[in-house]
Amino acid sequence: MAEVKTTTGLKKETAGALAYVLGPLTGVLFFVLEKDPFVRFHAMQSIVIFVGLFAIQWMLGLTIILAILIPLVGIVSFILWLMCIYKAWQGEEWEVPFAGKFARSLVKKA
Repeated sequence: MAEVKTTTGLKKETAGALAYVLGPLTGVLFFVLEKDPFVRFHAMQSIVIFVGLFAIQWMLGLTIILAILIPLVGIVSFILWLMCIYKAWQGEEWEVPFAGKFARSLVKKA
């Protein structure tokens, strides 16, 4: 059976995983360049997750008391980043709670 390549010439699993590598930067790149629904979903989920996490860290930094939570958000972000790359590489369309459904709705509208 021949390997199915995406618009970018990569396997869909590889392209989906790469959409997470540099967060929203590669997410936007793959979302714009790619036509495969699997890759577009992971690209949009990357954008939604990492822009959201950046916003959370920024808001926590505005208050001295809550600023102690920033390292915890960083650790959670790193673990989530690894999980997303792994799940995409395995060919799963894993929806991160909250962000996944929102990302899927944005892909349908685009």
